[in-house]
Amino acid sequence: MAVLKDYVALTKPSIIRLNAIAAFGGFWVASKWDIDWLLLLYMLIGSALTMASACVINNYWDRELDTKMERTKNRALPAKRLNPTAVLVYGIVLGIIGVTVLFTLVNPLTGWLGLLGIFVYVVIYTMWLKRTSTWSTSIGGISGAMPPVIGYCAVTGVVDEGAWILFALLFLWQPAHFWSLAIRRVEEYRAAGFPLLPVVKGIPRTKLQMLPYVVLLIPTGIFMFAYDYVGYTFLVISLLGGLLWLVHTIMGVRAGDTTKWAKTNFFISINYLMVVFLIMIADTNGAIG
Repeated sequence: MAVLKDYVALTKPSIIRLNAIAAFGGFWVASKWDIDWLLLLYMLIGSALTMASACVINNYWDRELDTKMERTKNRALPAKRLNPTAVLVYGIVLGIIGVTVLFTLVNPLTGWLGLLGIFVYVVIYTMWLKRTSTWSTSIGGISGAMPPVIGYCAVTGVVDEGAWILFALLFLWQPAHFWSLAIRRVEEYRAAGFPLLPVVKGIPRTKLQMLPYVVLLIPTGIFMFAYDYVGYTFLVISLLGGLLWLVHTIMGVRAGDTTKWAKTNFFISINYLMVVFLIMIADTNGAIG
């Protein structure tokens, strides 16, 4: 049972859960309440498995560096509870199944998007930029922005303005969200040798660099409304949530207790995304309302 829990933990269930909500939101927006439930199920299974695959391989590749961080040293691989080769095979198999589901049971476009997400997260982010550049967080955001696009394109079969708006929403959300965590754990990342922005450029610079991402995030809600994907409820809540996050981020520039500020900012970012996608689903313009 403990081994099973370790294998599940390798997939990072909390990340999959949050991204599944985003994928569901993209699907619902494109469907406009005319839901193909079987297609939705296939999309969620395929996208969840591709995300799980990328997370497992990320855990495999980072296993040595994870021993240097308090937050990660008790994971199954750095703690030597699982065999690395078995974990790598597990991750590859998850990816093959997930991509196959997307290609064959959803549509080829979602399959290619799933492959793109795995490639960016595993090769570009994990194997390359995470160890060499402060750009890892921003560029790695491409993979994190795939779930709502996969959900949307499962219905439409094309990458149109709706797909790009959903991509922008997730892509812009991620850096400020992750840097809030990185600021709190900066010494751990420094010890592990990860050249993240707060490690290389410092916390004050990181706080300033969070601002343009949060500022640019706010118009995505306006575009969702302007292109008639959602109603006024979504517009108002997304604007209020974005402004709340922006004000708190601005306050961080002069915050005395950086750790407390970063913890609150991280909490705001998580809840912003969850609320925005739940309201997006509830307030999608379609057959009702």
